Amino acid sequence: MKHYLQFCDLSADDYAYLFERSSLIKKKFKSYEKHHTLVDRTLAMIFEKASTRTRVSFEAGMYQMGGSVVHLTTGDSQLGRSEPIEDSAKVISRMVDLVMIRTYEQTKIERFAEHSRVPVINGLTNEFHPCQILADIFTYIEHRGSIAGKTVAWVGDGNNMANTWLQASEILGFKVHVSTPGGYEVDQSIAGIRSAESYQVFDDPMQACAGADLVTTDVWTSMGFEAENETRKVAFVDWCVDAEMMRAAKPDALFMHCLPAHRGEEVQAEVIDGPQSVVWDEAENRLHVQKALMEFLLLGRLG
Repeated sequence: MKHYLQFCDLSADDYAYLFERSSLIKKKFKSYEKHHTLVDRTLAMIFEKASTRTRVSFEAGMYQMGGSVVHLTTGDSQLGRSEPIEDSAKVISRMVDLVMIRTYEQTKIERFAEHSRVPVINGLTNEFHPCQILADIFTYIEHRGSIAGKTVAWVGDGNNMANTWLQASEILGFKVHVSTPGGYEVDQSIAGIRSAESYQVFDDPMQACAGADLVTTDVWTSMGFEAENETRKVAFVDWCVDAEMMRAAKPDALFMHCLPAHRGEEVQAEVIDGPQSVVWDEAENRLHVQKALMEFLLLGRLG
């Protein structure tokens, strides 16, 4: 049994299979072909953090594969009350086939997984967002081919997305140029990076974008850090991805954002709504890669 709690939980070979499988599943979806590989399987979705894309993509994906979904929040389950996470894991995992959790601390999902009898998927934590990077890389492959040997510019907060991009770079053989304001750097001990060969840090976001194949960013204030919003707006003012940064990247560079986006803050409207942006493909691809992931965790590799 495998869990998917961080991007590094799977190998490069696993990802090669998942990207190929995602492509097949997406083609069938676009052709209105049924893909019912998870008939009679049940996914429990547990949300401590609010969600749009995560809920829709997992719930729709499970139904499209013939399965069913149980949706839980901390308001309507014992997770938000007095029951230990370990006890909830033991009970829930006896009743469903798969669990997706979107929560705050990574330790919560790790404790749940340790006591679960079924695979657990990280739908987002403060530290990591592996399903989003899975979708991002699949989107890059669709538009430009293999990401191996390419350069990704990360502009903004050293958050869960940045941590996950760094993990992905080590596994899949590309490089990340990281530029964050002072005090908001990536914590390499959290990211779990074993060497500095797959990433480079830049004080100037323009330098980080120079020659990049992909420029990507996220909101300046992630969920759970709202009290810092005004302070962050001041600190991040020079880390807004604009047309000048995109011009510094390669002429065919793509722009990505995991959404929701705040135009005029972390990205200018002319970039996110411009011809280099693939954010809508990126958002849709959460559906397809997560279907492949759920199938893989439950059934292994299919022919």
